[in-house]
Amino acid sequence: MEKVELIEKINGFLVEEFEVSPEKITPDANLKETLELDSLDYIDLVVVIESNFGFKVKPEDFMSIVTFQNFYDYVQQRVSEKVPS
Repeated sequence: MEKVELIEKINGFLVEEFEVSPEKITPDANLKETLELDSLDYIDLVVVIESNFGFKVKPEDFMSIVTFQNFYDYVQQRVSEKVPS
């Protein structure tokens, strides 16, 4: 999956799932603050990632994710690591 395609897919489900304005989602924006995430929202985010991209997310993976760019990079890396079935 191309990076642009991946970002569009991620932004699409973030806008829908977290009811955030697409204009607020920029690479340098803070993920937690922009989406107003609490602990339950993180669970929702993990479920959405796993169902859309087909890999398991470890809670500790989120420790290094601060911005949307960090999030895009993380998802892209995990998608590229998956072995085609």
